[in-house]
Amino acid sequence: MEDQNIQAQIDALDRKLDLIIGYVHQQKLNASVVEDLVSDLRIIGKDAYDSTVEELDKRNIELDPAKLTDLAITFLRNVGNIKMVMDTLEMAVDLSKEVGPIANEMIIDFTKQLHHFEQKGYFEFFKELTPIMDNIVTGFSPQDLRELADSVVSILSIVKEMTQPEVLGSVENAVKAFNAMETESVPSYSVWRVLKEMNSPEMKKALGFGITFMKNVSKDVTIKNE
Repeated sequence: MEDQNIQAQIDALDRKLDLIIGYVHQQKLNASVVEDLVSDLRIIGKDAYDSTVEELDKRNIELDPAKLTDLAITFLRNVGNIKMVMDTLEMAVDLSKEVGPIANEMIIDFTKQLHHFEQKGYFEFFKELTPIMDNIVTGFSPQDLRELADSVVSILSIVKEMTQPEVLGSVENAVKAFNAMETESVPSYSVWRVLKEMNSPEMKKALGFGITFMKNVSKDVTIKNE
């Protein structure tokens, strides 16, 4: 029984020894791989260094080792700032990914709206405004525009009064009456016929309107003169 325990312990030691030997062998393999990698990198680095030196020599560029050292120190000193910039850039990229679809939708909607305006003729309308602007520029001097600016309040007041329903109704009636007239076949009136027509209700009303209108105009002129 004791011999069996000793044999079991020996077998356990053999297994542990095998594990240790395998681990050591694996470490040797890893060290060999690292050595090969370092050797390859040394060759690549030497080739890159030689190529860089050759290119710098061709272009007559001289490097100051002190400046390179200062550059490396500056780079190491600003690692935090560089990381902050990279983080900001990363956030900007993430933001662009989120904003991109929204911007695309806005561009599509804007394009559709422009197409809608084009279909309704807005662009053609503004295009036809160009000759009008040219005529205004060539037909009016800067002094005329300054005088217009000084009188724009009065002009707008007149336009406002002209757009009152009563005034528009009167103008509309006058236009309709003028269009209903046959100007080529207007009859001739003698003095006696004019006097006769003066007694008609329509002429009396027209004369009353004209006289009242002239009196009101004269009254406004008198007030302004005073």
